[in-house]
Amino acid sequence: MRRGRQLLLPHGHGLDASALADNLGLHDMAHQMEEVQNVEDQHLLMHDQTVIRKGPISLTKNSALSLPCQKDGLIGVVINPNEVFCSVPGRLSLLSSTSKYKVTVAEVQRRLSPPECLNASLLGGVLRRAKSKNGGRSLREKLDKIGLNLPAGRRKAANVTLLTSLVEGEAVHLARDFGYVCETEFPSKAVAEYLTRPHMGRNEMANRKNMLLAAKQICKEFTDLLTQDRTPLGNTRPSPILDPGIQGCLTHFSLITHGFGSAAICAAMTSVQNYLNEALKIADKSYMNAGDQSPAETNKTIDKMDKHRK
Repeated sequence: MRRGRQLLLPHGHGLDASALADNLGLHDMAHQMEEVQNVEDQHLLMHDQTVIRKGPISLTKNSALSLPCQKDGLIGVVINPNEVFCSVPGRLSLLSSTSKYKVTVAEVQRRLSPPECLNASLLGGVLRRAKSKNGGRSLREKLDKIGLNLPAGRRKAANVTLLTSLVEGEAVHLARDFGYVCETEFPSKAVAEYLTRPHMGRNEMANRKNMLLAAKQICKEFTDLLTQDRTPLGNTRPSPILDPGIQGCLTHFSLITHGFGSAAICAAMTSVQNYLNEALKIADKSYMNAGDQSPAETNKTIDKMDKHRK
């Protein structure tokens, strides 16, 4: 069975830790995901834009056992970052099969932190909360109860795109579906045959094969880097394996696209690699045949390839 057929998720799911670990095939996240231990990540938060409230909060009996309190009674992290803050309907689903996605407290914190720094209006839109007279105040109060600070009148830090409206669960779902289509429907063989036609000469084909092999290696290096991205998603936080410098850059891209970006690029690179593989097969076959054929026979081979492509 093709790997791509395992990428399409059923509708009506929520994005929890187990679902994320089981289904992020394109992002190479079959590695073990560890639970969120501490969401106060220095490369995700700026000192002047922190969304973690530093004031006193009321602790329940259970939460008091798990939260690190300071001597003066202040708290330095959000309450239960892997707890589900709310569930929102998907924006891209058909009306007959609307999906719902779980949004964790950790995800809300990411949306309020750099690089996006969403304000109350945009966050309310992302969480599909109807506008009302005191909607912003109500949202801020709810966030305040879980230890997040959303100042009134704050400005967003990033340009709004269509991806801004997607929660992480739906963004990852979209990337998986895009990967499935890339792997199962992209015409790699037809494209390879079409682009190889002008390069059927024996000497030219030898040079082309070398270029295809080099391109395949470069694409693999690029894809391997993306699959090592360990940006937190949902309520999971895998251990970083890349240097902090490059991981920080990949994290920025992932936070802007909510997990869609790197997974979608890997899906597209799968189509590129499939094309390169098909082109290499044609190059090997053409190179072997070209030595035993006259120019007229070579032209016949090209005509056969054209007919097969059509």
